Amino acid sequence: MIDMDGLVITLKHLLINGEKQIGLKFYPNRTIQNLVKTLNKPRWSKQYNMIYVKNNKENLNDVFNTFRGIAWVNGQHFFRNTPVQKNHEKPFIYQPKTKPAGYRLCPENYIQKLEINHYAANTARTYISCFEAFINHFKDRDLLDIDEQDIRDYLQLLARQKRSDAYLNQVVNAIKFYYEIVMEMPNRFYLIDRPRIKQHLPKVISKQEVMALINATQNIKHKCIASLLYSAGLRRDELIRLKHADIDSKRKVIIVRNGKGYKDRQTLLSESVLKDLRTYYKEWMPKEYLFEGPNGGPYSGASVLKIIKNAAKKAGIKKPVTPHMLRHSFATHLLEDGVDLRYIQSLLGHGSSKTTEIYTQVATSYISRITSPIDTQ
Repeated sequence: MIDMDGLVITLKHLLINGEKQIGLKFYPNRTIQNLVKTLNKPRWSKQYNMIYVKNNKENLNDVFNTFRGIAWVNGQHFFRNTPVQKNHEKPFIYQPKTKPAGYRLCPENYIQKLEINHYAANTARTYISCFEAFINHFKDRDLLDIDEQDIRDYLQLLARQKRSDAYLNQVVNAIKFYYEIVMEMPNRFYLIDRPRIKQHLPKVISKQEVMALINATQNIKHKCIASLLYSAGLRRDELIRLKHADIDSKRKVIIVRNGKGYKDRQTLLSESVLKDLRTYYKEWMPKEYLFEGPNGGPYSGASVLKIIKNAAKKAGIKKPVTPHMLRHSFATHLLEDGVDLRYIQSLLGHGSSKTTEIYTQVATSYISRITSPIDTQ
């Protein structure tokens, strides 16, 4: 991309014949082309369609000195300082299970990078699982010798095995994490195409079904869990990380700390749910987390899922219900009640309005306003 105010050279990380190179991507320009010739042994890569020089400190400094005052050297893809992802979960600690002889384990520096950057445990496990499957497919290959075509062939194999598009994207993320973050080679595989993620409509249940589910819970703790998932539009992981201080009873808000994307937000605290929470607190006396397991610490996600499934079955709801369906139902019911989409986006913690707009496709109040063309004749 060329800057309207001047010439731009974008730096790229390349690996050619097993050696790290500095790629120089720019629009054809006589001035830049003449200056490129003065660099230390510049070469042309037909594969990447760009000039490159050997990646070392001297050549990098030479690039900046050569084009200073003439062109802007864009290094945002080259110098990648991955921000530490913060959350309140315990840091991920990798404990490898017993593997068969000859199994290629995830590299130690890969695991260290996940731990240092405080990746969520579920994300880290997914990355490691995907990457170990990948490196065991190329068991006898040096990892730096694997190229874009190898990756494409591997993804094609997974697609033929009927692996989901979401899984293929996780595989790409895990592979890119190694080369771009661990090995500090941003855009190592920037030519790899990602599969399209199919957009499914959110699954929701009616207000009557929600209330039947909440009333079918076994005790006040289970009732509060189901009620909060729905009334505040919480994700399951957000619910189990809630602490006492996150419930602001005076302002009637719940503070969700480090939600998806590691963003804080505020959401609704229902007056009726607050009354139930006070009853629950007096009876159960949780110490740190709002909902705790038998041995302390946050309640397990599996337990939350079991509570919702059991309550839904007891309430006579035929369709399978999950905690996330209650969040979808929260958003859909707000939209049906006329709440502005922008407020719903904020309550859900969506980064893009496009994510929230999908609820317009399941909100019956929106659909009911539209007259079928057969009825307008």
